[in-house]
Amino acid sequence: MESRNKKRLHRKRRTTIKNQGVATRPRVSIFRSNKAIYAQLIDDENGKTLATADSRELKAKEFNVETAGKTGQLLAGKALKLKIDKVVFDRSGYKYHGKTKALADGARKGKLKF
Repeated sequence: MESRNKKRLHRKRRTTIKNQGVATRPRVSIFRSNKAIYAQLIDDENGKTLATADSRELKAKEFNVETAGKTGQLLAGKALKLKIDKVVFDRSGYKYHGKTKALADGARKGKLKF
C-alpha cells in the first residue's frame, strides 16, 4: 500500500511537467506542512527562485485557512515589487481546497493573475 505522501509526490511530478514557469510568467509552487504553508515563485528556464513567502513570516498564532490566504497576499505583494503580475499555479499534488485554495485566492486578491 502506498502512503499518502508518495501518491501526492507522484501527482506533483505529473502536474509540474505541465506547469513550467518562465521569467515572464513564473510558477507558484506550494508546500504544506502541519505547522506552515510555503510558496515560491520559480523561473524554470533559469532554475531560479524569484520570491518566497511562508506563513511563519506573519507571526500568526494559528495555522489555518485565514493565515494561508494572508500568505498568498504576501507572495503577491513580493511578486508585484518584481513587476510580475501573471503566474502559473502549481498545487504540488495537493487537492485544490482548504489551505491550498485559500493561498491561491489570497494571491488573486493581491492582484496576481493565474
